Amino acid sequence: MGKALEGIRVLDLTQYEAGCACTQMLAWLGAEVLKIEPPAGEPGRATLSDRPDMDGYYFLLLNANKKSVTLDLKRERGRALFEAMVPRADVVVENFGPGTMDRLGLGYDALRRINLRIVFASIKGFGSKGPYAEYKSFEWISQAMGGSMSLTGEPDGTPMRVTAGLGDSGSGLHCAIGILAAILQRQATGVGQYVEVAQQDSVINLVRVNFRDHYPQDRPVPRRGNRVYNTAPCNLYRCAPGGPNDYIYIHAASIEMWRALMRIVGRPEYGEDPRFITRQKRWPYVEEIDQIIEAWTVTRTKGEAMEILAGAGVPCGAVLDTGELLANPHLLERGMMVPVDHPQRGHFTMPGNPVHLSDSPTEVTPAPLLGEHTAEVLAALLGQTPADLEALRADRVI
Repeated sequence: MGKALEGIRVLDLTQYEAGCACTQMLAWLGAEVLKIEPPAGEPGRATLSDRPDMDGYYFLLLNANKKSVTLDLKRERGRALFEAMVPRADVVVENFGPGTMDRLGLGYDALRRINLRIVFASIKGFGSKGPYAEYKSFEWISQAMGGSMSLTGEPDGTPMRVTAGLGDSGSGLHCAIGILAAILQRQATGVGQYVEVAQQDSVINLVRVNFRDHYPQDRPVPRRGNRVYNTAPCNLYRCAPGGPNDYIYIHAASIEMWRALMRIVGRPEYGEDPRFITRQKRWPYVEEIDQIIEAWTVTRTKGEAMEILAGAGVPCGAVLDTGELLANPHLLERGMMVPVDHPQRGHFTMPGNPVHLSDSPTEVTPAPLLGEHTAEVLAALLGQTPADLEALRADRVI
């Protein structure tokens, strides 16, 4: 069988993480994603790069499986070429600042007049309506405005960000879901539609289960560090030899898990004590319970502790750093960590597609060099000749 999104063509105007995460997922699933970049390149190519002469790993991690086409949309000829591509495309995705596409004359209303079937997707910080619509956003702003920051950190500490891309990759994946839904609906209606995702909304969706603790007492949910309210044991515990990431997270929710954990740590009587029959009843004793568990974990490495606990049916997870993840045999076997060969960066391993389809296996290809596919795409889609392309280069349109 072919790939799941084979035959779907995406015009990718995205930059940095949020939009690029969306289009990379579509590319992983088999869509032809044409990354339309200015001749100087999408700004994410140079962001956080360790070398001024090469694309940064930041860019490589977000743009696998795509084709790069340079096109200056600020020039009339560049816009005309883009408009000529729209009838041959299924999806347009952008995450520019508010109003940018309309100022270019390439907003949804303009493009749907060219192609009624086009699915036009936008990722913004706060969406296109409401008091915040004109405000710009980045990852940490969306975490602050979406509730994640207020929930993260120690009880007596300041709000903290998480390094996982809740606002960026989170909004990108939400957008990919919206695009797929619009493509599916188009099969019935014959027309496309506008898909909008706000980073703030995406973060709220990702933290929504925390509202369960707001409603009973009608007050904001406090920070609790690594613990979970009214649930014990559910915490991070130190392991040997005591390095910065020598920890294991344990969450024994059911009575069977609790009893297995207590047998392992040498306190089987706690497993039979009626005071500890549920995780909620155990909560008042959380300090005592955590001390008992950590007295056992500190005598073992996180790998040893995880093997023993998980083998007994106790949910747990060692804290793995980036190096341990890249070399993790489980992730390598599953294809979540994938070796690639980049023409500039050479051989390295990167995270692959987390979505697995039984009849549509994912192939991960390196992110494209700037303009690597410009001639190929413009010739195939728009019939541009070598002379046409040379003239476009001379005019700095491509």
